[in-house]
Amino acid sequence: MPATRIDGKAVSTAVLDEVTQAARALEAETGVRPGLAVVLVGEDPASQVYVGSKGRTAEACGFHSVTHRLPAETLEADLLALIGQLNADPAIHGILQQLPLPGHLDPQRVVAAIDPDKDVDGLTVVNAGRLASGALADAFVPCTPAGCMVLLRRVMGDDLSGRTAVVLGRSNLVGKPMAHLLLAANATVTMAHSRTADLPAVCRAADILVAAVGRPEMVQADWIKPGAVVIDVGINRVDAPERGNGKTRLVGDVAYAAAAEVASAITPVPGGVGPMTIAMLMANTVKAACRATGRPAPRF
Repeated sequence: MPATRIDGKAVSTAVLDEVTQAARALEAETGVRPGLAVVLVGEDPASQVYVGSKGRTAEACGFHSVTHRLPAETLEADLLALIGQLNADPAIHGILQQLPLPGHLDPQRVVAAIDPDKDVDGLTVVNAGRLASGALADAFVPCTPAGCMVLLRRVMGDDLSGRTAVVLGRSNLVGKPMAHLLLAANATVTMAHSRTADLPAVCRAADILVAAVGRPEMVQADWIKPGAVVIDVGINRVDAPERGNGKTRLVGDVAYAAAAEVASAITPVPGGVGPMTIAMLMANTVKAACRATGRPAPRF
């Protein structure tokens, strides 16, 4: 039987509906609108698209939405000064520094300047430490792994006791936080990567396989345990000559069609994990606003 297709678009819409309701309730009770500031340095085309989408989604959720667009030659001191102003602004509850930055700017130093309680991308060392130590109630979790967990819970429930999970990829943005989230849900977790011996065999042991390596269709059907749940984080653009000269298409890190014949549930690319990332950014922002006003933060 083909795998259940985990519809990230539908789940993200449901999350955004909950965010909008929480924002309305907060404003009705306190007069405070959740505020999100996005900072973009330079003219990276993909970043321009992402930032525009984030701003529109924030406005649709009823947020106070601000976008700061700075030229590529912006000095680091000036960028840090802007972040300092946003840290001190009571109308701003979430700050997102869009990456990548131009080469003369140090992303670690820039991210470290963000107030951890406004770090809705979950990238500061403080939030990474909160997550690693199990203090999930206080942490802002990076948006992509947070979205993966929402999708997983829809399929498997909150408690993953007795389940074996393999996270393929060890980035600070996805792999490492994903492993901590799975551990917090009581899964038994293995982190695999390019140096792992017999990678297909390691993946075949997984009840839950999260692929986040950025290599098109690297994970083949015979890497997947029959009945496993597969979360494909990869977004890779590959040539698609069948669509015409110079055309491309998006694929994940998993060979979807073949994998769907083995797995019990799987996320497609596009339409799986991708839509969840912006939804969880909005969820983190409304959480930050609730915390700033002393209200209990909603759970998503």
